[in-house]
Amino acid sequence: MSEEQRQTILIIEDEIDIQEMISFNLRQEGYRVFCSSSGEDGLEKAKSKTPHLIVLDLMLPGLNGLEICRRIRKDSDLDEVKIIMLTAKSEESDVVLGLELGADDYVTKPFSNKILLARIHSLLRRGTAKKEKESEEVIQFDDLVIHPGRREVLLKDHAVELTSSEFKALHLMARRPGWVFTRYQIVDGVHGVGHIVTGRAIDVMLVSLRKKLGDYATCIETVRGVGYRFKQP
Repeated sequence: MSEEQRQTILIIEDEIDIQEMISFNLRQEGYRVFCSSSGEDGLEKAKSKTPHLIVLDLMLPGLNGLEICRRIRKDSDLDEVKIIMLTAKSEESDVVLGLELGADDYVTKPFSNKILLARIHSLLRRGTAKKEKESEEVIQFDDLVIHPGRREVLLKDHAVELTSSEFKALHLMARRPGWVFTRYQIVDGVHGVGHIVTGRAIDVMLVSLRKKLGDYATCIETVRGVGYRFKQP
């Protein structure tokens, strides 16, 4: 992956050991990483680097994380940047206020590196999916037609009655034929990040979807031990 293609993450955290730990793990995952230890400097870096995502500590010297979040969301050049808050506080009011100001997610210290990375991956996937959706066209495989804008599926010119979750799962996979999606990725795509749904629930939903697709049921293929994929007919 070229330097231009790599996604950029800004870490605004005044505890250097935490900053270095997060930075190391993100670089290991292939991200471009910039760091800041104060609110004012972090805001300047956000404006100059325009990162894809910011890991933002709430308790900072100078400008605190909540004020940074508020200013970022008022900046038209930064309004699509994803924000994950880091907080050592137990008070729910800080988390609620941060989310109301426009933060996308939060992680409470002390935290698991795996959980933080998973949250970052999910937010960046969601951001990419949103941009793709804006330019999506009708998807068609012979007699199976998927209209994203109308949320409609036609099979031999007849409408197929799908639930919202079934449509989202079908659309998610049909956009990338042959691409294998884990159950967790399907949950994120259907319900959004942070929604708790068991793998069994996803299996049951896809069984129902297959029944409704008739002759095209075999297009939803199980990849044992991994998840599912849409196989082009």
